[in-house]
Amino acid sequence: MGSLVSISSFVLYEDNHLLVINKPSGELVQGDETGDEPLVERCKKYIKEKYSKPGEVFLGVVHRLDRPVSGVVVFARTSKALERMNELFRDRQTKKIYWAIVKSKPKEASGTLVHWLVKNEKNNKVTAFIKENKDGQRSELNYRVLKNKSDFYLLEVNPITGRPHQIRVQLASMGSVIVGDVKYGYDSPNSDKSICLHARQLTFIHPVKKETISIQAPLPPHEVWNLFS
Repeated sequence: MGSLVSISSFVLYEDNHLLVINKPSGELVQGDETGDEPLVERCKKYIKEKYSKPGEVFLGVVHRLDRPVSGVVVFARTSKALERMNELFRDRQTKKIYWAIVKSKPKEASGTLVHWLVKNEKNNKVTAFIKENKDGQRSELNYRVLKNKSDFYLLEVNPITGRPHQIRVQLASMGSVIVGDVKYGYDSPNSDKSICLHARQLTFIHPVKKETISIQAPLPPHEVWNLFS
């Protein structure tokens, strides 16, 4: 994904203020201890090349997706847009829709899950508690079953809070582990190390134009996702 051509094929929305990408699974949004080149740096190169920009390119990370997760990721092209987008996310003024594929059918076709999540930094794993935990962050999401194909269930998930690994651990806690997510109990990894969790849609008020923007990311080209495409 290093060249202008390959990045451009993942662009969902672009103007002077924002760049929105359909992140492939396996891509880091920001750098980490692996030293792998993150998506934000590749996108800076894309902007520099496309617009022949001299010097350093500003691109702010508004939010992140876990490395094995795909879907909508927003970057800010100005500090003003970054500040305003950060406010929207912090004040929960965005609407996020995720799609997840699970093998175990939820007991209820739709519902709300509330847990207190505690993260172990050493193994980068989160534990969900049903009762309030003094060390945990209250986490809430709504889900509903959309479709069923070949023993797989497609869920639509609307996270109310935005905690690390929230959807992964909360779905696992009700017995519906996301396909490929061995960290939270799935029996085998996907061949490409992805998990079947996709940030499908993001709706928000544009930080400068003040109009409603709703962006939908096409599904990944993966054999399990293909069942529902």
